[in-house]
Amino acid sequence: MSASFHPRLINDPFSDPGLYIAFRFQRRAILFDLGDLHSLSSRDLLKISHVFVTHAHMDHFIGFDTLLRTCLGRDRELHLFGPPGIFRHVEGKLGGYTWNLVDEYEYPFRLRVTEVGPEILRSRRYLCNKRFAPEDLHLEAPFEGVLLKEPSFRVEATLLDHRIPCLGLCLVENIHIHILKEELDALGLPTGPWITRFKKALLEEKDLSSEFAVTWEQGGEVVKRRVFGLGELAGRIAKTSPGQKICYVTDVAGDEKNRRKIRDLAGGASHLFIEAAFLDEDRELAREKYHLTARDAGEIASEVGAGQVTLFHFSPRYMGRETELEKEAGEAFSIRMKG
Repeated sequence: MSASFHPRLINDPFSDPGLYIAFRFQRRAILFDLGDLHSLSSRDLLKISHVFVTHAHMDHFIGFDTLLRTCLGRDRELHLFGPPGIFRHVEGKLGGYTWNLVDEYEYPFRLRVTEVGPEILRSRRYLCNKRFAPEDLHLEAPFEGVLLKEPSFRVEATLLDHRIPCLGLCLVENIHIHILKEELDALGLPTGPWITRFKKALLEEKDLSSEFAVTWEQGGEVVKRRVFGLGELAGRIAKTSPGQKICYVTDVAGDEKNRRKIRDLAGGASHLFIEAAFLDEDRELAREKYHLTARDAGEIASEVGAGQVTLFHFSPRYMGRETELEKEAGEAFSIRMKG
């Protein structure tokens, strides 16, 4: 069954963290963390609509400049979420440059930043053609665990402890709508952007008796269309199932308070991306630095019932020993699952 979202780490496990999640059938992606982004092409970067920064340590935030530079001069809005203090960090980045020419740009780039507090979400906007002077929108909303909600998915978060607040993140697909390729072929229908419109109509519970147009496109232009009843088409080409749940946990202490919050956030994860910074032989150092060991990662993966686990954010001290980290996590995961 084809997935709606395709997550991939932007770097190897010893390099800066970041998870790029591409949307199938859409020129869109979201990003968890802003480490070094040089592995991503400009085309990849321009698909990003929302960025969720766990915390502002350099290896999680240095990519801000790369993304900003790619977006400048374009008519688009980028949404960025981060923990308490994110306004100060963003404004520090923006304040490091001279913006005397940006009001001449034909297309104004817009940056909207949301600070995630324990109870409140606060937003500010920064307009390129106003030299990125902060514009306090006086927008506040209660934080009840959800940062972004759209018809097909939502992004959930919790504040974890890394000696500073650090976001744990999950993308949760509401339901997965699988398009039956053999039925498309039987009806002589193409794949294409219309599939995104079709799924959106089902997710928004549009009237099944309403008409829906399947379109053939060339060069962005509609060259042919065929009209169906929405319910009729759904009955032929669509099958629903539980959606994906992609979770991302990094830079947290392995204490029970954090683990309880991770279980609440990531329970039932179809794919868990989790740091394994240290081997358990160095667990005291891991506790001192507020990071997880590979054993912690394996145990947590088992506790949340993860379907698939990807480890990352290995300490450089284990260069060449990554199989030991993977083995330790795998054994902990397997033992806990059997137990």
